[in-house]
Amino acid sequence: MTTNDEQLFLAYIHKNPINGKILDLAPLLGVSDWWLTAGALFQTVWNVLEGKDPRAGIRDYDLFYFDEDTSYEAENAVILRARELFKDLGVDVEVRNEARVHVWYEEHFGVPAIPFTNTTDAIDHFAATTCCFAVTSDEAGAPITYAPHGYEDLFARKIVPNPVLAPQDVYEAKTRRWSAQWPSLTVVPWPTDSSCNELPLPFTMTGRL
Repeated sequence: MTTNDEQLFLAYIHKNPINGKILDLAPLLGVSDWWLTAGALFQTVWNVLEGKDPRAGIRDYDLFYFDEDTSYEAENAVILRARELFKDLGVDVEVRNEARVHVWYEEHFGVPAIPFTNTTDAIDHFAATTCCFAVTSDEAGAPITYAPHGYEDLFARKIVPNPVLAPQDVYEAKTRRWSAQWPSLTVVPWPTDSSCNELPLPFTMTGRL
């Protein structure tokens, strides 16, 4: 990854005005370790690369945070605050406490999850490495990006599986939907070798001042 890759990534995601508004408002939510992540970012980039409306096909905007209070009540209080904070954006901003994902993950996806240690740990466990992107800001409002696998596959519109948590059927369902929406994508098949479950995670977090 180069600084130019990061700058291009940030330029692309800000072509979607919703992303900029969420990033501006998110500090007001008053939660720790928050990141705008997932489809809000990588799908915006795909839209830009395909010459589409930057907002096309994005079902919701994921805003993750991390709070050791894993009660439903605590998370729901944040969700209600977020609903009020983002009400004028006209989109679904899905706010979730990544500290409590292990509480409901097995019931929802059929496989158990160990507790995450922070928000970026949760992002490392997305079904595809090409989805592992996040943006937050420092106290001065400058963006901080998280891109543990770099930007090459994202810009190449190549989806690579990340078999560390999500099951194969989740990956395949997601990639079928994405391929229908963004036909220029190349999808790498789910690995058949179980040894592929241990993928390297080159850590990359940078701040732009």
